[in-house]
Amino acid sequence: MSRLRRDPQVEALVAAYRGALEAVGQFAENEVTSPARSFLLRVGVDGWAGLSLDQQLAVRGHDRRLVAWLIVTGRVQPTAEYLVASKIRVGRVAAWVHREFHERFMRVAGELGFDPKSAELQWWAVAKVAALAGVPPERLTKAQLDTGREQLIAATRRLHPEHPLRVRPVTTRLHGAEATLFHAGVIDAPPRKRHPDKSAVRARQWAAVPSRLRQTLQGYIEQTQLSLRPATMVRVEAVLREFATWLTTDVPEVRAVADLRREHIEHYKRHLAERPARRSAKLSKIGLAEQLGTLRVCLDRLAEWDGQDAPTRVLMFAGDIPRRDQPLPRFIDDAAAAKLLRAAREHPDPFTRLAVEFLARTGLRKSEFLDLTLDSVVQIGSAYWLHVPLGKLRTDRYIPLHPQLKEMLDEWVANRPAGLREPWLFIERGRRIGKQRAEDAVANAARAAGIGHVTPHQLRHTLATQAINRGMSLEAIAALLGHKSMRMTMVYAKIANRTVADEYFAVSEKVEALYDQPRELPATAEGAEMRKLRAEMHRRMLGNGYCARPVGLDCHFESICESCTYFQTTLEFRPTLQRQRDDAADKGQVGRQKIFDGLLERLDTQATAS
Repeated sequence: MSRLRRDPQVEALVAAYRGALEAVGQFAENEVTSPARSFLLRVGVDGWAGLSLDQQLAVRGHDRRLVAWLIVTGRVQPTAEYLVASKIRVGRVAAWVHREFHERFMRVAGELGFDPKSAELQWWAVAKVAALAGVPPERLTKAQLDTGREQLIAATRRLHPEHPLRVRPVTTRLHGAEATLFHAGVIDAPPRKRHPDKSAVRARQWAAVPSRLRQTLQGYIEQTQLSLRPATMVRVEAVLREFATWLTTDVPEVRAVADLRREHIEHYKRHLAERPARRSAKLSKIGLAEQLGTLRVCLDRLAEWDGQDAPTRVLMFAGDIPRRDQPLPRFIDDAAAAKLLRAAREHPDPFTRLAVEFLARTGLRKSEFLDLTLDSVVQIGSAYWLHVPLGKLRTDRYIPLHPQLKEMLDEWVANRPAGLREPWLFIERGRRIGKQRAEDAVANAARAAGIGHVTPHQLRHTLATQAINRGMSLEAIAALLGHKSMRMTMVYAKIANRTVADEYFAVSEKVEALYDQPRELPATAEGAEMRKLRAEMHRRMLGNGYCARPVGLDCHFESICESCTYFQTTLEFRPTLQRQRDDAADKGQVGRQKIFDGLLERLDTQATAS
């Protein structure tokens, strides 16, 4: 005992440990002071790092709690393997060491919608990451959080290679903890969906490409990324990297773009058509067109720029790109749409109710709907309008907001946690609601309605079809949907041609009489379009022949001779004049009919006088 008292460092640690336990009512003299002194003398803070993992795991009882306290207070630096394998309760110790922040963390997590158990599991995960970083949980940075996450995942995979799903609890808890830490004001970067970091794989693939070919293609990528969107550049880079990798392995003699020949392009086309895709056996026609189209644009631009390494001739043509199908927009009929809205209004999930109603009645794209912010609703005069942010076509617009939708938005905002740090309208558990959540909302409502699978974009097509069927002008529909050109809106005119529909249904019942009366077609069975076609087949009778002018064209000379003051006729021409008069009457040509009526009346008067 006298030896321990002579070690000031040990005594200071024991005193600090004792004070921490006393603060939470867990101090017992015989169970704390002596075991702590003994462990610190035998192992010590510095000696802990020199122990093997098995030796560290062998620590039990009071010594284990002391180790947890040393880790939480930053006096001992643990390894990720130890935190995973030992299942040491650093979260419980961190809760009473950092009591105030733990209470704030749990309060924010509850406001975001996490239940107490999920919030507590988040805290335990944060405590482990903070222990790895050697900082208190309230001082964690986004970089430290990401690094600690990767360390814990890697350690879990190393310790349990036969159970890959063991990493799922780690990712799930830290996924929620990231949102809680952000809205608690600890980290500044908003939580976003994480994608696997494949930068090392991309760099390794580019490094294998011949230097001149690599410099040319990467130079093209650097130039185009100044004008194209980042999401577009991801695809451009992937297409060119795949092409360069294929050249390196299959056509090693190509060391630069200038070495490319037409046969290389033809060989690559066959390669793309035969290689397996991610979700199907082969690339779809659309996927093939995107790959080849991106490559063709690159080669054309390099030729136009006339750099040091450029194609020596035209390598790709329009015929190399598969022609895409142009199917009509898929929409649901009025009866199915009514079922969908009724099912959505009865759905227990608030977001499902709002998403289906909103998408079906505004025609917003899925991305436009999810990009709405708290200030998207504006009042102009006595009406409310929705400001749709910059979207797919890089344009924004204002559309009228139905009062019922305004009430639903007000209810959604009223239930929104007050402490959220992001302006987005649709946030769930501290994170922006993603596209998959919106798709699931529509699909779940459609399933409940019993109408099969429905996507958010089908609701956009459905609104456009409903609008044009009910007389809304194409210009207004284009403004509502945010189309840049009328060509985009005209697609809906093809699937909602009311003129054709009205004409068809007007004549269909009369045509059906043909099957009921097989001997003779009723005179009333001929519709307006049929009469028009028949009229076009009738040639106009003239005095000495027929006029083949189409029925839609007017002619000022059709009866020019008969209306001339020098025109003379005799009784022998009366049958011809009578047939011309009847022909004009059948065709509804009133002016022409009056001319021949006058001529016939004059002949009859002359015959009577004689």
